Amino acid sequence: MADNQFLKDPEAVLDYGFDWQEWLEGGETPERILTHTITVPPEMTLDRSEEADGVIAVWLSGGLGGKTYRVECKISTNRGRVDERSIWIKIEER
Repeated sequence: MADNQFLKDPEAVLDYGFDWQEWLEGGETPERILTHTITVPPEMTLDRSEEADGVIAVWLSGGLGGKTYRVECKISTNRGRVDERSIWIKIEER
């Protein structure tokens, strides 16, 4: 399974991470995340999200067995940059 693909039971509530640390350290001036937006499909629930030191953790629940879902994380930084990354969550009974 690729680094951005995960397995989840339909009944589980699990946390997943979006790691922006290396990307934020790429410039001469220190950069930090100002805002983040998490987008989940209708069959899943975003229970909460938080950012610390360039890593955004999201807690997800729900999903239908046999389906694979895309979860998106979009950030904006104090230097005006905007970027987005995705992970894929495959739902199956475990």
